[in-house]
Amino acid sequence: MTTTTDPDPILRDELKQRAVVLKLHGLVAHWDELPEAEMPWVQRLIGWEEVERRRRGLERRLSAAHIGRFKPLADFDWSWPDQCDQAAVSGFMTLRFITETTNIILVGPNGVGKSMIAQNIAHHAVMQGHSALFINAAQMLGDLAAQDGDNALRRRLKHYAHPDVLIID
Repeated sequence: MTTTTDPDPILRDELKQRAVVLKLHGLVAHWDELPEAEMPWVQRLIGWEEVERRRRGLERRLSAAHIGRFKPLADFDWSWPDQCDQAAVSGFMTLRFITETTNIILVGPNGVGKSMIAQNIAHHAVMQGHSALFINAAQMLGDLAAQDGDNALRRRLKHYAHPDVLIID
């Protein structure tokens, strides 16, 4: 007489929870009908879906952020300007300001790297799963001024307030 071992119920439950999170309703509805022999295939399918959704979400967040082309911080010349605080900028890259709901204001003359630093912060935030929006102040004010009524203006203000990180250049 041979006995078969019960499948790993923990793995099966974990896979079902992942399918629920992915909203694979058809798969979840027929979960109890799945034979154990198909679990490795289901696991691979769920893994593919998770990876693809993460990739598409990252692409969507990057596109919505409107960061544009920028120089990475690794290429920034910290010896010029003399007043640029590398430690402070490194601290911004921890993104603690998001959870603390505090603001960062970069002040300085033209051409010292404020926009580049801001773009790097926005890019890093998006790569860490946050939403971001980088916009020129003149564009934003023009957009807000162009709204035709109070409701339209309110909706547009919500648009600008929605991202986790809003950078006004």
